[in-house]
Amino acid sequence: MKEDHTRFVYIDLLRGWALIVMIEVHIFNAFILPELKETDWFQFLNFINGLVAPSFLFVSGFAFIISSERKIDELRKFGKYFRNKLSRIGLIFIAGYSLHVPFFSFSRIVSKTPYDQLISWFNVDILQCIAAGLLLLLIMRIFIKRDGLFYGFLIAITILISLISPLVWETDFGKYLPVFFADYFNPLYGSFFPLFPWLFFLFSGAVFSRYYIISRNEKREGDFIKKLFLFSLIPVFLGHFFSSSLSILPVFNVRPNPLFLYQRLGYIFILTSFFWYYFNKRKTERSFVLDVSRESLLVYWLHLEIIYSKIWSGKSLEEIINKGFTVTECIAATMGLIVLMVIVSKIWGDFKRIHPVLIKPIVGTVIFLAALVFILI
Repeated sequence: MKEDHTRFVYIDLLRGWALIVMIEVHIFNAFILPELKETDWFQFLNFINGLVAPSFLFVSGFAFIISSERKIDELRKFGKYFRNKLSRIGLIFIAGYSLHVPFFSFSRIVSKTPYDQLISWFNVDILQCIAAGLLLLLIMRIFIKRDGLFYGFLIAITILISLISPLVWETDFGKYLPVFFADYFNPLYGSFFPLFPWLFFLFSGAVFSRYYIISRNEKREGDFIKKLFLFSLIPVFLGHFFSSSLSILPVFNVRPNPLFLYQRLGYIFILTSFFWYYFNKRKTERSFVLDVSRESLLVYWLHLEIIYSKIWSGKSLEEIINKGFTVTECIAATMGLIVLMVIVSKIWGDFKRIHPVLIKPIVGTVIFLAALVFILI
């Protein structure tokens, strides 16, 4: 699979806007008055917001394959590039679990944390889902050396996930595994983004990258995107048309049913097509959206820390506001946090560009010191 070193800017735009909308999702969910969540407009907003996480996962799968294909031989030698990929995945795991730490003190967690709070620390959020999915992709790409076999296997697994997810959601894996691992299968113990069904979107992004690059190499990229858009209308239409009538069937009465997954994948394909056409018309190379996209892990982790961490005199912003914001106040808070994230992304991105050799030592030092403080206090 050949490709040049041009950035896939339209995918960066999709990821950037997904992150920006994600900030709105978390602000509204955490701060808005409960009675406003019962209105029709909020239900519509909730549906739109429900496309954010699948889009983010889709882009993660796409980006991983695109980046790894350039150095696939080096990856299989388990050298520096392999270690870089593995450390990146490890960093995503660390960031994910750090968001759910009950107390920033290991001794306090052991001695004073109630069982329910300890269990919530193990909950799988979107970062752990991404990290686990990328780790699986990494293992498969290393050991399945034939391209055709790898992508055939990946397609089969993606379809299988869409079919068995309703069954997986009804199985208590805590009976067979420690809760830490059971959390990766379904939400029975509180996970927000278990691997079933959310790996469906990450693996779909990986599969999409294959066919997109083939079309790009064969100089039929525009035709591919046009067909993608038209094809995406089918699951979107069928999803809306049959959702009510099929809900009486047990397999379709569980949220991660095939109709739910393929309908949202259709919307992702529509968004992907839109951003491809937008980029090719505007030739966007510099944008605050791209700044946010390229620092996606930092933006995701930091905005959640600001909202949910108990850093404001022992309370979180969510606790302080206590679901007391009107729509106008939520919009203002969303805009303020977006501006802050854009500024942070710009500063950190420029620093990485100017001082690339300092990034790993700085990140490594921060993680080491944080872990040291966490263990000692």
